[in-house]
Amino acid sequence: MFACNRVTVSRSLDRLLKYRPDAKKFPIIVTQDCGHQATATVIQKYVSAHGIIHIKQPDVSDIKLPWPQRKFAGYYKISRHYKWALDQVFHKFNFSTVIIVEDDLDISPDFYEYFAATYPLLHLEKELWCVSAWNDNGKANLVSEEPEKLYRSDFFPGLGWMIEKSLWLELGPKWPQAFWDDWMRHPDQRKGRECIRPEICRTSTFGKKGVSNGLFYEKHLKFIKLNEQLVPFSKMDLSYLKKERYDTEFLQEVYNSPEMTVTEVVVSANKPKLHPVRVTYKTKDEYKAAAKKLGIMDDYKAGVPRGAYRGVVSFVFRGRRIYLSPPSTWKNYDPTWS
Repeated sequence: MFACNRVTVSRSLDRLLKYRPDAKKFPIIVTQDCGHQATATVIQKYVSAHGIIHIKQPDVSDIKLPWPQRKFAGYYKISRHYKWALDQVFHKFNFSTVIIVEDDLDISPDFYEYFAATYPLLHLEKELWCVSAWNDNGKANLVSEEPEKLYRSDFFPGLGWMIEKSLWLELGPKWPQAFWDDWMRHPDQRKGRECIRPEICRTSTFGKKGVSNGLFYEKHLKFIKLNEQLVPFSKMDLSYLKKERYDTEFLQEVYNSPEMTVTEVVVSANKPKLHPVRVTYKTKDEYKAAAKKLGIMDDYKAGVPRGAYRGVVSFVFRGRRIYLSPPSTWKNYDPTWS
């Protein structure tokens, strides 16, 4: 867990401890930046009571930046902290895998179950580079009542994510000075690799205050639905997520769905027994216009829409499954779309 100066880290730690099935299998390390004593005191109580590990970033110095970039100093400090902490986890503690959360996240009752069950897929498949607890379009009105539903995604979501040491050995030596999450989404880092993500989020954030000044929280994050059901993923067959099978079945489902325009989707909403439909976009502007009308996030990162897989974004609009999709002849993303 990454922490800084929020004494409410106790809220996140309480949930991590409440739902943790095995202390040996899931040791908890809190890595703290900022040198904030009140927060350190809170964390130390958990060290004494529950045996968690508390490490402190030794370099809490200000980062000197030219005037135009000074407003981004917080992002530089976060990236510096991530580099130091992940080096500690993988090189000093020598763990093979890490699940990364931050001090303003609540977790679902099946958080550990989700990551434990998907770990074998991450470990065995070279096309996967992360498992994430997050759905960027995870607002309550945009998801189905299917907490067991999982996807592959070309978009790196963050906000509760698992990686292996092998990936850190690749990324760590070239880790960026700032904006590490967008850096990871760049083709030079992603290299066509994918993540697993859920229909319903396994994390939600209560961190209104942060480097983004709460704007994104008020507009979007506070509306994200957190799963509250315990899904027994480890007892389920997740082989449908293996790439060869998933690509075939998911794309068949998408492109066999009848096509509708955005206007037709809106007009027909809330009718009983609505079947899935496909809404096609061919340009960046068409995607953005459709996304805004249907209520999903409309931005791109390195040409990839949030939550997309092979250009397709799956979500629910007023009770109907929608696949916002490029033509079936789609080949790859255009990094200039942003």
